[in-house]
Amino acid sequence: MTGAPGGLRLTWVQPEDLVGHELRQAAEDGRDAEPLLRRWLAAGGRPAPARAGASADPGPPGLRDLAARLLTELAALPRPSAAAEPSAWPAVAAACVPAPGPGPIPRPPAEPTGAAPTATGRTGADGGGGAPAGRPAAAGPAWGGSRGGSDGGLRGRLEAAWVGRAVGCVLGKPVEKLPLEGIRALARAAGNWPLDDWFTARGVPPALLAAYPWNRRSAATSLAENIDGTPEDDDLDYPLLNLLLLRRHGRRFTTADVGRLWLDELPAGRAFTAERIAYRNLLLGLEPPATATHHNPFREWIGALIRADVHGWTNPGDPRAAAEQAWRDASLSHTGNGLYAALFAAAAIAEAASGRADVHTALRAGLAVVPPGARLAEAVRHAIRAARGERDFDRVVDRLHARYGHYHWVHSVPNTALVAAALTHADGDFTRSVCRAVSGGWDTDSNGATAGSIAALVAGRVPDRWAAPLKNRLATTVAGFDGIGFDTLARLTAQEAARS
Repeated sequence: MTGAPGGLRLTWVQPEDLVGHELRQAAEDGRDAEPLLRRWLAAGGRPAPARAGASADPGPPGLRDLAARLLTELAALPRPSAAAEPSAWPAVAAACVPAPGPGPIPRPPAEPTGAAPTATGRTGADGGGGAPAGRPAAAGPAWGGSRGGSDGGLRGRLEAAWVGRAVGCVLGKPVEKLPLEGIRALARAAGNWPLDDWFTARGVPPALLAAYPWNRRSAATSLAENIDGTPEDDDLDYPLLNLLLLRRHGRRFTTADVGRLWLDELPAGRAFTAERIAYRNLLLGLEPPATATHHNPFREWIGALIRADVHGWTNPGDPRAAAEQAWRDASLSHTGNGLYAALFAAAAIAEAASGRADVHTALRAGLAVVPPGARLAEAVRHAIRAARGERDFDRVVDRLHARYGHYHWVHSVPNTALVAAALTHADGDFTRSVCRAVSGGWDTDSNGATAGSIAALVAGRVPDRWAAPLKNRLATTVAGFDGIGFDTLARLTAQEAARS
């Protein structure tokens, strides 16, 4: 939320701010929005805020009503990319080339009919149990594949993945929202470039800190001199929520179950971008998939990707099943490339969780569940080629920023590409993976978290110099989990992986 002379400015939901983002999204997916853009500017409308969630001041009288009408008109414009970038699961599955092996492509469980999700009031990490009565039979593995959850090393890999995700997140927190040149300047001033350690303010000139201030919410908890356990972050809250989702509903959960869980357990102020819009839409009485599409210009941003890890962790060795599970989660808030980022991450993580894959095999498994004509697939392929062909990772990053810098810094396309490039270039090394992902800019804590999860699974461990400052302790507002250890989270996750 933003304080301003005009009163409270709630981030990520002001209609007069959403229009600018939707106009930008229209340009990305090929809709002809030029006439609507002219109407908006003529009425005094402004572009979307570049980095903040809300503009500082309210618009002229009547602008909010016009904004709501334009959002509806923009949604009705024909989308040339629709065929190459479907959102419905059958169409997504059909667009991807099946891997060899028996088994049908699964369909997601049917959504229950009736009222929109409502809160049940359940709390705590141990709430709920198996699938409710009347749920459809569980789908078999997608495109073949076999679940690898029975081997004795899974729990150890899962603990490494939880810690790796936390390390990457905390590493990226101080520089979230900073431009690339600021990240590089701060690290160089501390003698930490190429990035190889936590960010620090020690030795950094005050003038440079003034020019590129740390993220105000994170500097007190995430610089080297301040880390004392793992601070709360939405990149870590969502894996907790999805673990809770599986404990209550099992792997046959529906998208409506995700919505109910959010209303029960997720404070509205801890949801951002597409998740906050979906939350608002739930409160308006909308049901999935309308929760993802109604006046939601953030539906292709990174939020669904940061929710994907648990779906991969609980389907070790079965990336296609992990992707379908992630699709049911992501569909509450995302479409198109926002969905694909979640599918990509879930499938790559599931392959890495098998204990048999290197990082390149994991990335191939991720790409296999993304429609090949999608913008995200093109960006990931380009990023992997760039990382393979260039020794200097800074040059890889510069190429990615030149090619995809027109996207918002939280959009799924550039961020997923950067994660793929970092993992490829690091070739399975944990430190290089998280440091490359964070040093590339954009959504630094989210990228570090995803790269850390995958790299830790591949390596099987996280170096102590990274794990020790987190003290096996995670802070969160998710009820029943505050202060929990990563060893306990690994045990709970392994239990869900073993459930049929």
